[in-house]
Amino acid sequence: MLSAALGGRSGGGGLWRSLRRTGGACSPRCPGAPSAASPAPPAAGARSVASSSSLLFPQDNNPGPRPSASNVKPLDGVKILDLTRVLAGPFATMNLGDLGAEVIKVERPGAGDDTRAWGPPFVGTESVYFLSVNRNKKSIAINMKNSRGAKIIRELAAVSDVFVENYIPGKLAEIGLGYEDIKKIAPHIVYCSITGYGQTGPMVQRGGYDSIAAAVSGLMHITGHEEGEPVRVGVAMTDLATGLYTCGAIMAGLLQRYKTGKGLHIDCNLMSSQVACLTHVAANYLNCKIEGKRWGTAHGSIVPYQVLHNGLVMEMNHPTAGRIVVPGPGVRYSEFAVSHPKPPPLVGQHTVEILKVMLGYEDDAIEELLHTGVVAQHEVR
Repeated sequence: MLSAALGGRSGGGGLWRSLRRTGGACSPRCPGAPSAASPAPPAAGARSVASSSSLLFPQDNNPGPRPSASNVKPLDGVKILDLTRVLAGPFATMNLGDLGAEVIKVERPGAGDDTRAWGPPFVGTESVYFLSVNRNKKSIAINMKNSRGAKIIRELAAVSDVFVENYIPGKLAEIGLGYEDIKKIAPHIVYCSITGYGQTGPMVQRGGYDSIAAAVSGLMHITGHEEGEPVRVGVAMTDLATGLYTCGAIMAGLLQRYKTGKGLHIDCNLMSSQVACLTHVAANYLNCKIEGKRWGTAHGSIVPYQVLHNGLVMEMNHPTAGRIVVPGPGVRYSEFAVSHPKPPPLVGQHTVEILKVMLGYEDDAIEELLHTGVVAQHEVR
């Protein structure tokens, strides 16, 4: 039944299934790639999962003609199990579906995604809101509170590449669908959680709402006319920004799995995304204590001292500016830390290095280019 419902393909695991190596030997196209750990047997009824780390070359081990450049998409063959609702998560998985991923949307029987009822306007019986962020998906209605329903989701996870959810931290773990649970049956899985305030900290159990995150992060404080009240942005930009971060983070997670042979847990949340998007506005306050204000169509800044718990502030030493502080990335990963950032470069700071390392230029050739003004190197003291 599962095979028929998911398109009738034999085997499972999306690219994890289809990209395999023989005898643990590396593919010629991925020299030195580590062997992936063999996943545990899937639950009864689920299809087997073959291990591989050769994510980037999906056709290497598939018989038959290769697709032409005119019809291949970058995420063809990637299976995404989508347990998200409303906006940030569905927006992310829709974008991944646009790139060729097969998105399996898990919905509540009967009601489905919350936004199916958000209207007017409706097109016939369909909510325009729902239609706007759910293209390129397949829907399966499962009662996750039923133990058999949770079992089906675990079976689907075992044959998927990506698992995306946007429940309050701990809720899915209560029914055996948390990251640690899924990791046991699908060690290859890229598991992405979207929350309001991250996986840890004093606000972890609060639900995530775009307008609240926009207010707490400081976005609303800097939006509106100079003498007016704080204003919500015309669309749910915090949700949308989180969706875009999530989309990129999942693709980064797939590449990380290609390199290490292991899956990982990705933490995306509204607060981190919005603070990261304050960019120079936040940096004005962090470095110069210039507090944000509303400028109508101009600029300003404020950053909350609390979301610090999520490592949203990064410090570094700049060669001319000295110690600088800027908003950090809006995503956290279980298997590695985005740490030890390099400061923004000076103009031409790495000219010689790039010519030598990337292009293999000899010293005399570089000297000639520098002398004639073709290139310039900024000497850092």
